Amino acid sequence: MTDKEKSINHYGGQALIEGVLMRGKKYVVAAIREPGGKIHVENEELGGIYKSRLSDIPFFRGLTVLWDSLSLGMKYLTLSANLQTEAEEEKIEGASLYITVFLSIALAIGIFFVIPSLLVELVKRAFDFPPILNNLIEGLIRLLMLVLYIWGIGKSKEIARVFSYHGAEHKTINAFEQGKEITLENIREFPLAHPRCGTSFLLTLMIISVLIFSLLGEMNLVGRVVSRILLVPFLAMISYEIIRWMGDHLENHIVKFLTKPNLLLQRLTTREPTNDMMEVSITSFKRLLELEGQNF
Repeated sequence: MTDKEKSINHYGGQALIEGVLMRGKKYVVAAIREPGGKIHVENEELGGIYKSRLSDIPFFRGLTVLWDSLSLGMKYLTLSANLQTEAEEEKIEGASLYITVFLSIALAIGIFFVIPSLLVELVKRAFDFPPILNNLIEGLIRLLMLVLYIWGIGKSKEIARVFSYHGAEHKTINAFEQGKEITLENIREFPLAHPRCGTSFLLTLMIISVLIFSLLGEMNLVGRVVSRILLVPFLAMISYEIIRWMGDHLENHIVKFLTKPNLLLQRLTTREPTNDMMEVSITSFKRLLELEGQNF
C-alpha cells in the first residue's frame, strides 16, 4: 500500500444537521449551512487520546473511534443544531445538553439491550431452549431492532435530510479515494455507500455481538443487560479492526462479498444529496485537506 493510500484511510466523516463533519489524522472540520444560506466552518486540531499511542495500537484504536463518535460527534451535532435557531432559549447547552446526552444513551440502552433481554426472558418461559440458543435469539433480536430503528427514524423528514448529508459525505470521500478532483460535477457520479462507514461499523459490531454473546452462559435479566453493556468496548475493538482490514482488501472477491450487507444497510442511512448539500461536504473536506497538507 502506498503512502497516499495509507493516508486515505485516515479520512472519515459524519452527517450533521444541515452539515458535514470531516475527520482526518490530525484535524476535524465541520461545515454547516446556516438558515441564511451561509456555510459556517469550524475546525480544530485533534489532541488528547488522538495523539496517544493508544490510537495506533491495533484493537485499542477501536476505542478511539468509539470515543470519536460519542464526544466529537455529539459536540458538532449540538453545534449544528444550535446554528439552526436564533432563539437562545431553544439552543442545546449547559444542563439541557447533558440531559439530552443522558436521555440519548438511556434510549440506546433501552432499545438495544433491555428490550432484547426482556423478549428473551419471554422466550425462555415459553420454550425450553438451551442457553446458547437463547443468547443467539437475543442477538438476532438486537440486530433486527437496529435495522427497524434506522428504518423508522429515516421516515422523519428532518432525519432524511441528515441522511442526505451522509450521502454527500460518502460521495466526497469516494471521489477523493478514486483520485478525482473534489468538485461538484465529479463527486455527483459516485455512490452513496462507503465500506468504512459508521453504519458498517454498527452492523459489524452487532453481528460480532451475536457470536460472542451466544457463547455466554445462562444469566438473569440484570446480569444479561450489564454484561452486554460492559462488553461493548471489547466488541468495538474487534469490529473496528474487521472494518479496517476489509477496507484495505476490497480488491479481494471474498472481502467484497462480505461487505455487501454493510453496503446494503447504508441504503437506509443515506439519501441522494442536493447540490447545496454536496457543496457543504466539499467545503468541509477541502478545508480538512488543506489543514492536513493534502492536495485536492
